[in-house]
Amino acid sequence: MNFFVKIINDLQTYFEFPFVRYALIVGILISLCSSLLGVTLVLKRFSFIGDGLSHVAFGAMAIASVLKLTNNMPLILIITVLCAILLLRSGSRRKIKGDAAVAMISVGALAMGYLMLNVLNPSSNLTGDVCSTLFGSTSILTLTKTNVYICIVLSVLMLLFFVFFYNKIFAVTFDENFALATGTKANLYNLLIAVVVAVIIVLAMNLVGSLLISALVIFPALSAMRVFKSFKSVTICSAIFSVVCTTLGLLISIVAGTPVGSTIVAVDIVGFLGFYVAGLIKGGKKA
Repeated sequence: MNFFVKIINDLQTYFEFPFVRYALIVGILISLCSSLLGVTLVLKRFSFIGDGLSHVAFGAMAIASVLKLTNNMPLILIITVLCAILLLRSGSRRKIKGDAAVAMISVGALAMGYLMLNVLNPSSNLTGDVCSTLFGSTSILTLTKTNVYICIVLSVLMLLFFVFFYNKIFAVTFDENFALATGTKANLYNLLIAVVVAVIIVLAMNLVGSLLISALVIFPALSAMRVFKSFKSVTICSAIFSVVCTTLGLLISIVAGTPVGSTIVAVDIVGFLGFYVAGLIKGGKKA
Protein backbone atom coordinates (compact mmCIF):
# COMPACT_ATOMS: atom_id res chain seq x y z
CA MET A 1 0.00 0.00 0.00
CA ASN A 2 2.84 2.40 0.85
CA PHE A 3 4.32 1.70 -2.58
CA PHE A 4 1.20 2.93 -4.39
CA VAL A 5 0.91 5.93 -2.10
CA LYS A 6 4.49 6.86 -2.95
CA ILE A 7 3.78 6.57 -6.68
CA ILE A 8 0.71 8.81 -6.38
CA ASN A 9 2.67 11.38 -4.40
CA ASP A 10 5.47 11.29 -6.98
CA LEU A 11 3.00 11.82 -9.83
CA GLN A 12 1.43 14.76 -8.02
CA THR A 13 4.87 16.29 -7.69
CA TYR A 14 5.73 15.71 -11.32
CA PHE A 15 2.46 17.22 -12.56
CA GLU A 16 3.40 20.50 -10.94
CA PHE A 17 5.91 20.93 -13.79
CA PRO A 18 4.45 22.36 -17.03
CA PHE A 19 6.52 20.13 -19.33
CA VAL A 20 4.94 17.01 -17.81
CA ARG A 21 1.45 18.37 -18.42
CA TYR A 22 2.45 19.34 -21.97
CA ALA A 23 3.74 15.81 -22.59
CA LEU A 24 0.51 14.23 -21.37
CA ILE A 25 -1.70 16.52 -23.48
CA VAL A 26 0.33 15.97 -26.63
CA GLY A 27 0.59 12.23 -26.00
CA ILE A 28 -3.17 11.80 -25.65
CA LEU A 29 -3.91 13.85 -28.78
CA ILE A 30 -1.34 12.03 -30.91
CA SER A 31 -2.43 8.59 -29.75
CA LEU A 32 -6.08 9.44 -30.42
CA CYS A 33 -5.43 10.66 -33.96
CA SER A 34 -3.09 7.83 -34.88
CA SER A 35 -5.50 5.17 -33.62
CA LEU A 36 -8.46 6.53 -35.59
CA LEU A 37 -6.67 6.35 -38.92
CA GLY A 38 -4.78 3.23 -37.85
CA VAL A 39 -7.86 1.08 -38.40
CA THR A 40 -8.15 2.31 -41.98
CA LEU A 41 -4.45 1.82 -42.67
CA VAL A 42 -4.44 -1.73 -41.29
CA LEU A 43 -7.58 -2.75 -43.21
CA LYS A 44 -6.25 -1.25 -46.45
CA ARG A 45 -2.85 -2.86 -45.78
CA PHE A 46 -1.25 0.59 -45.80
CA SER A 47 0.38 0.27 -42.38
CA PHE A 48 3.82 0.09 -44.02
CA ILE A 49 3.35 3.69 -45.19
CA GLY A 50 3.60 4.90 -41.59
CA ASP A 51 6.93 3.14 -41.18
CA GLY A 52 8.25 4.59 -44.44
CA LEU A 53 7.15 8.14 -43.65
CA SER A 54 8.72 7.93 -40.20
CA HIS A 55 12.09 7.39 -41.87
CA VAL A 56 11.40 10.30 -44.17
CA ALA A 57 10.65 12.47 -41.14
CA PHE A 58 14.03 11.50 -39.68
CA GLY A 59 15.75 12.58 -42.90
CA ALA A 60 13.84 15.86 -42.84
CA MET A 61 14.88 16.39 -39.23
CA ALA A 62 18.50 15.93 -40.29
CA ILE A 63 18.09 18.62 -42.97
CA ALA A 64 16.56 21.00 -40.42
CA SER A 65 19.42 20.27 -38.03
CA VAL A 66 22.05 20.98 -40.70
CA LEU A 67 20.26 24.25 -41.52
CA LYS A 68 20.24 25.01 -37.77
CA LEU A 69 16.52 25.87 -37.73
CA THR A 70 15.19 26.79 -34.30
CA ASN A 71 11.71 25.51 -35.20
CA ASN A 72 12.11 22.47 -37.42
CA MET A 73 8.50 21.24 -37.42
CA PRO A 74 7.29 23.24 -40.50
CA LEU A 75 10.13 21.94 -42.69
CA ILE A 76 9.72 18.35 -41.47
CA LEU A 77 5.97 18.58 -42.03
CA ILE A 78 6.32 19.89 -45.60
CA ILE A 79 8.89 17.28 -46.63
CA THR A 80 6.95 14.39 -45.06
CA VAL A 81 3.65 15.45 -46.67
CA LEU A 82 5.31 15.77 -50.08
CA CYS A 83 6.81 12.29 -49.71
CA ALA A 84 3.41 10.91 -48.68
CA ILE A 85 1.93 12.26 -51.92
CA LEU A 86 4.88 10.88 -53.88
CA LEU A 87 4.48 7.44 -52.30
CA LEU A 88 0.78 7.34 -53.10
CA ARG A 89 1.32 8.37 -56.73
CA SER A 90 4.21 5.99 -57.31
CA GLY A 91 2.38 3.16 -55.59
CA SER A 92 -0.51 3.49 -58.06
CA ARG A 93 1.78 2.95 -61.04
CA ARG A 94 2.90 -0.41 -62.33
CA LYS A 95 6.54 0.55 -62.89
CA ILE A 96 7.26 0.87 -59.16
CA LYS A 97 4.92 -0.98 -56.82
CA GLY A 98 3.87 0.53 -53.50
CA ASP A 99 6.04 -1.61 -51.22
CA ALA A 100 9.12 -1.05 -53.39
CA ALA A 101 8.54 2.71 -53.41
CA VAL A 102 8.22 2.78 -49.62
CA ALA A 103 11.43 0.76 -49.23
CA MET A 104 13.36 3.04 -51.59
CA ILE A 105 12.24 6.30 -50.02
CA SER A 106 12.36 5.20 -46.38
CA VAL A 107 15.77 3.52 -46.48
CA GLY A 108 17.21 6.33 -48.60
CA ALA A 109 15.88 9.03 -46.25
CA LEU A 110 17.17 7.21 -43.16
CA ALA A 111 20.64 6.68 -44.64
CA MET A 112 21.00 10.20 -46.06
CA GLY A 113 19.73 11.77 -42.83
CA TYR A 114 22.30 9.97 -40.71
CA LEU A 115 25.03 10.74 -43.26
CA MET A 116 24.21 14.46 -43.19
CA LEU A 117 24.22 14.53 -39.40
CA ASN A 118 27.68 12.97 -39.38
CA VAL A 119 29.28 14.99 -42.17
CA LEU A 120 27.58 18.39 -42.11
CA ASN A 121 26.53 18.77 -38.50
CA PRO A 122 29.25 17.39 -36.21
CA SER A 123 28.03 17.23 -32.63
CA SER A 124 29.63 16.22 -29.38
CA ASN A 125 26.56 14.13 -28.62
CA LEU A 126 25.59 12.85 -32.06
CA THR A 127 24.74 9.37 -30.81
CA GLY A 128 22.46 10.75 -28.12
CA ASP A 129 20.72 13.09 -30.56
CA VAL A 130 20.10 10.30 -33.06
CA CYS A 131 18.85 7.87 -30.40
CA SER A 132 16.51 10.54 -29.03
CA THR A 133 15.07 11.13 -32.50
CA LEU A 134 14.79 7.45 -33.40
CA PHE A 135 13.38 6.20 -30.10
CA GLY A 136 11.86 9.33 -28.52
CA SER A 137 13.76 8.95 -25.28
CA THR A 138 13.34 12.45 -23.82
CA SER A 139 12.08 14.78 -26.58
CA ILE A 140 8.46 14.59 -25.45
CA LEU A 141 9.53 16.11 -22.11
CA THR A 142 11.16 19.13 -23.76
CA LEU A 143 8.11 20.46 -25.60
CA THR A 144 7.52 24.19 -25.60
CA LYS A 145 4.13 25.86 -25.29
CA THR A 146 4.30 26.68 -29.02
CA ASN A 147 4.79 22.99 -29.88
CA VAL A 148 1.78 22.12 -27.75
CA TYR A 149 -0.42 24.72 -29.48
CA ILE A 150 0.67 23.48 -32.92
CA CYS A 151 -0.10 19.91 -31.89
CA ILE A 152 -3.54 20.87 -30.56
CA VAL A 153 -4.48 22.76 -33.74
CA LEU A 154 -3.30 19.98 -36.08
CA SER A 155 -4.95 17.29 -33.94
CA VAL A 156 -8.28 19.11 -33.94
CA LEU A 157 -8.10 19.48 -37.74
CA MET A 158 -7.37 15.76 -38.12
CA LEU A 159 -10.24 14.81 -35.81
CA LEU A 160 -12.61 17.07 -37.75
CA PHE A 161 -11.43 15.46 -40.99
CA PHE A 162 -12.19 12.00 -39.62
CA VAL A 163 -15.61 12.96 -38.26
CA PHE A 164 -16.86 14.86 -41.33
CA PHE A 165 -15.53 12.34 -43.84
CA TYR A 166 -16.24 9.21 -41.81
CA ASN A 167 -18.63 7.72 -44.37
CA LYS A 168 -16.21 8.38 -47.24
CA ILE A 169 -13.30 6.88 -45.30
CA PHE A 170 -15.47 3.85 -44.48
CA ALA A 171 -16.38 3.37 -48.16
CA VAL A 172 -12.81 3.75 -49.40
CA THR A 173 -11.52 1.41 -46.70
CA PHE A 174 -13.75 -1.56 -47.43
CA ASP A 175 -14.50 -1.41 -51.15
CA GLU A 176 -12.60 1.18 -53.16
CA ASN A 177 -13.97 -0.05 -56.51
CA PHE A 178 -17.58 0.23 -55.29
CA ALA A 179 -16.83 3.69 -53.90
CA LEU A 180 -15.53 4.74 -57.33
CA ALA A 181 -18.62 3.30 -59.00
CA THR A 182 -20.90 5.34 -56.75
CA GLY A 183 -19.10 8.57 -57.59
CA THR A 184 -16.81 8.80 -54.56
CA LYS A 185 -13.44 10.29 -55.44
CA ALA A 186 -11.46 7.45 -53.90
CA ASN A 187 -8.09 8.73 -55.12
CA LEU A 188 -8.72 12.11 -53.49
CA TYR A 189 -9.62 10.53 -50.15
CA ASN A 190 -6.62 8.21 -50.32
CA LEU A 191 -4.50 11.30 -50.87
CA LEU A 192 -6.09 13.09 -47.91
CA ILE A 193 -5.54 10.02 -45.72
CA ALA A 194 -1.87 9.91 -46.75
CA VAL A 195 -1.44 13.61 -45.93
CA VAL A 196 -3.11 13.22 -42.53
CA VAL A 197 -0.91 10.20 -41.78
CA ALA A 198 2.15 12.30 -42.64
CA VAL A 199 1.02 14.97 -40.17
CA ILE A 200 0.52 12.33 -37.46
CA ILE A 201 3.99 10.94 -38.14
CA VAL A 202 5.60 14.35 -37.64
CA LEU A 203 3.68 14.95 -34.41
CA ALA A 204 4.46 11.48 -33.09
CA MET A 205 8.23 11.83 -33.55
CA ASN A 206 8.45 13.68 -30.24
CA LEU A 207 6.40 11.01 -28.50
CA VAL A 208 7.86 7.64 -29.50
CA GLY A 209 10.59 8.49 -32.00
CA SER A 210 10.67 7.86 -35.73
CA LEU A 211 11.36 4.11 -35.51
CA LEU A 212 8.48 3.31 -33.15
CA ILE A 213 5.72 5.41 -34.71
CA SER A 214 4.10 2.46 -36.49
CA ALA A 215 3.32 0.94 -33.09
CA LEU A 216 0.85 3.77 -32.37
CA VAL A 217 -0.90 2.97 -35.64
CA ILE A 218 -0.83 -0.82 -35.67
CA PHE A 219 -1.22 -2.11 -32.10
CA PRO A 220 -4.49 -0.30 -31.17
CA ALA A 221 -6.18 -1.36 -34.41
CA LEU A 222 -5.04 -4.99 -34.22
CA SER A 223 -5.96 -5.19 -30.54
CA ALA A 224 -9.50 -3.90 -31.13
CA MET A 225 -9.94 -6.34 -34.05
CA ARG A 226 -9.32 -9.26 -31.68
CA VAL A 227 -12.57 -8.53 -29.85
CA PHE A 228 -14.80 -6.41 -32.12
CA LYS A 229 -15.78 -6.83 -35.77
CA SER A 230 -17.71 -3.76 -36.92
CA PHE A 231 -15.75 -0.77 -38.25
CA LYS A 232 -17.35 1.65 -35.79
CA SER A 233 -16.78 -0.49 -32.69
CA VAL A 234 -13.21 -1.30 -33.73
CA THR A 235 -12.48 2.40 -34.26
CA ILE A 236 -13.91 3.41 -30.87
CA CYS A 237 -12.13 0.60 -29.05
CA SER A 238 -8.88 1.39 -30.86
CA ALA A 239 -9.07 5.04 -29.78
CA ILE A 240 -9.74 4.15 -26.13
CA PHE A 241 -7.00 1.50 -26.14
CA SER A 242 -4.45 3.89 -27.62
CA VAL A 243 -5.19 6.75 -25.21
CA VAL A 244 -5.10 4.47 -22.15
CA CYS A 245 -1.86 2.75 -23.19
CA THR A 246 -0.15 6.02 -24.06
CA THR A 247 -1.19 7.60 -20.76
CA LEU A 248 0.01 4.59 -18.78
CA GLY A 249 3.25 4.46 -20.75
CA LEU A 250 3.93 8.14 -20.11
CA LEU A 251 3.19 7.88 -16.40
CA ILE A 252 5.34 4.75 -16.01
CA SER A 253 8.24 6.32 -17.89
CA ILE A 254 8.07 9.48 -15.77
CA VAL A 255 8.02 7.58 -12.47
CA ALA A 256 10.46 4.80 -13.43
CA GLY A 257 12.78 6.97 -15.54
CA THR A 258 12.52 4.69 -18.60
CA PRO A 259 12.55 5.88 -22.25
CA VAL A 260 9.12 7.27 -23.12
CA GLY A 261 8.70 5.77 -26.59
CA SER A 262 9.85 2.27 -25.68
CA THR A 263 7.69 2.25 -22.54
CA ILE A 264 4.56 3.21 -24.47
CA VAL A 265 5.19 0.50 -27.05
CA ALA A 266 5.78 -2.05 -24.27
CA VAL A 267 2.41 -1.15 -22.73
CA ASP A 268 0.82 -1.48 -26.19
CA ILE A 269 2.27 -4.98 -26.52
CA VAL A 270 0.93 -6.02 -23.12
CA GLY A 271 -2.46 -4.58 -24.06
CA PHE A 272 -2.46 -6.44 -27.37
CA LEU A 273 -1.72 -9.73 -25.61
CA GLY A 274 -4.60 -9.07 -23.24
CA PHE A 275 -7.00 -8.39 -26.11
CA TYR A 276 -5.69 -11.43 -27.97
CA VAL A 277 -6.53 -13.68 -25.01
CA ALA A 278 -9.91 -11.95 -24.63
CA GLY A 279 -10.61 -12.61 -28.32
CA LEU A 280 -9.80 -16.29 -27.93
CA ILE A 281 -12.09 -16.53 -24.90
CA LYS A 282 -14.85 -14.75 -26.74
CA GLY A 283 -14.41 -17.06 -29.69
CA GLY A 284 -13.16 -14.31 -31.97
CA LYS A 285 -11.00 -14.65 -35.03
CA LYS A 286 -7.61 -16.19 -34.39
CA ALA A 287 -4.47 -14.51 -35.63
